Amino acid sequence: MSISTLPSPGLSIGPIDVASPVVLAPMAGITNTAYRRLCREYGAGLYVSEMITSRALVERTPESMRLIQHHESETPRSIQLYGVEPNTVAEAVTMLVAEDRADHIDLNFGCPVPKVTRKGGGSALPWKTGLFREIVERAVAAAGAVPLTVKMRKGIDSDHLTYLEAARAAQGAGVASIALHARTAADFYSGTADWSAIATLKETISDVPILGNGDIWSAADALRMVDETGCDGVVVGRGCLGRPWLFGDLAAAFRGEDLKAEPTLGEVGRAFRRHAELMVEFWSGDEGRACRDMRKHVAWYFKGYPVGGEVRAALALADSLQEIDDLLATMNPDELYPGEAAEGPRGRAGSPKRPALPDRWLESRDLDEAFKAELAAAELHHSGG
Repeated sequence: MSISTLPSPGLSIGPIDVASPVVLAPMAGITNTAYRRLCREYGAGLYVSEMITSRALVERTPESMRLIQHHESETPRSIQLYGVEPNTVAEAVTMLVAEDRADHIDLNFGCPVPKVTRKGGGSALPWKTGLFREIVERAVAAAGAVPLTVKMRKGIDSDHLTYLEAARAAQGAGVASIALHARTAADFYSGTADWSAIATLKETISDVPILGNGDIWSAADALRMVDETGCDGVVVGRGCLGRPWLFGDLAAAFRGEDLKAEPTLGEVGRAFRRHAELMVEFWSGDEGRACRDMRKHVAWYFKGYPVGGEVRAALALADSLQEIDDLLATMNPDELYPGEAAEGPRGRAGSPKRPALPDRWLESRDLDEAFKAELAAAELHHSGG
């Protein structure tokens, strides 16, 4: 894409103007306030919370109340909700708005995790058109002036696509934007995202911003997605794992600047250390818990760099910032960026699988009245999809 054909460098979601058309995808156990703050230090965008279960929020469980907290530097404050029961979702949205806890609320209909879909939640839910419409309409009404958006997948599998019909319903309900992960629940995170579906959605929905999600591993990928699909912005998930500087690359690319971070090993180490420091703050000063939470990030940060297995293993066992500092001190800070070895996919892709669904779920687009009472069991905390 040439600079002359670049889209507007910003993104408007209702009254919110974002300097860069980039959204951090909600990821369970990843996009807490510590990681969101770290990413903000590298570039502009809309940084969304981990997925919060509506029922847990209404019940004010300690974990849900902790997860909706934002640091004073986080503006706008963005929270993603997951729910399957219209009254509960509306109640959760009402709470967030009445108590001034969010500037933007997103609803998740993209989770492909079997524990969720087998109960009719996540990416299985839009198949029941009436239920989907009622949840979104009730949530938009409860949100009032706070922009409410939706994120979804293409559908359950290639024979049961739902995204176009769901998008029309969401548009009619008054959502501020629609994000599409261009895979089905059956795809999980495997294979290649079907960007043509994003293009079709953009052609179908003209007056609501359309955001594309799936296989954005670099700023070049983001520009290519916009060029190929016409989408108004991008949602970045696994591509930023261990690479918070990707948001700087994205912001520069959408400004038309040819800049790309190529961090030395010392710079990677400092980012890892900063992340750990913010995690300690997130866990209220508990270094041990913060360091344990950092263990999953080790492989992502040092992907492609000449860091030995013993050092990586030791980092994954560190229980204090001092231990992390001591281990980072053993690395050569001048080691240059390894290029392609540090690029590309990260995170587990999994393999295609038959979605787990409630009994006879696909026989009708309408929700069996007897099943409504069981929907609350689907409200579990899982990845945002």
